[in-house]
Amino acid sequence: MKKIAIIHYKSLVGELILGSHGDDLCIADWLHRSMRSAIDARIKTGLNAEFVEQSSPVLQETIRQLDAYFYEGSTEFDIPIQLVGTSFQQKVWTALNAIPYGKTETYQGFSKKLGNEKATRAVATANGANAISIIIPYHRIIGSDVSLVGYAGGYRLRRSYWLWKTRIESTSWSCFEMLVEIKPNICINALFIFLNMLY
Repeated sequence: MKKIAIIHYKSLVGELILGSHGDDLCIADWLHRSMRSAIDARIKTGLNAEFVEQSSPVLQETIRQLDAYFYEGSTEFDIPIQLVGTSFQQKVWTALNAIPYGKTETYQGFSKKLGNEKATRAVATANGANAISIIIPYHRIIGSDVSLVGYAGGYRLRRSYWLWKTRIESTSWSCFEMLVEIKPNICINALFIFLNMLY
């Protein structure tokens, strides 16, 4: 049976599991998330392969580019990716890459661009099943009220700060408007993390 090389990467906002199959990245997903077992099983079945804890050139390059993203302000990734899912899921994941850094799209607007405005639920399901976080930017799809709905990474403190910061960068709202409109617990978490990062 073929192998999927697996390593762990501790980012600023949580631990990721990275996996490569051949020369392609097939997993860059939150280690502690809902659907972890289901996504792992889907990838193993789809690639007819088993996880093996070892590194690979593409995984080392992924770490390098993630470091550049989190610590050096890089906004682009150039990593060969292998998508494992249904044709509809792959269509959604591919379209996500067309959303520029610093921009967001609502589920309804994104569904309309895919050709079916009424497919928001199917799009949300496919978005949540994405196994390549950050690089395929499913965090740029938001609720119509700018809420952080459907994000598989969850609401841990540092992740909340990162997502909240993304929302500010992608809208014309002031910080005050964001504090009023976005869920208060997320804003409190974000401010708590921001203050911690200053010291």
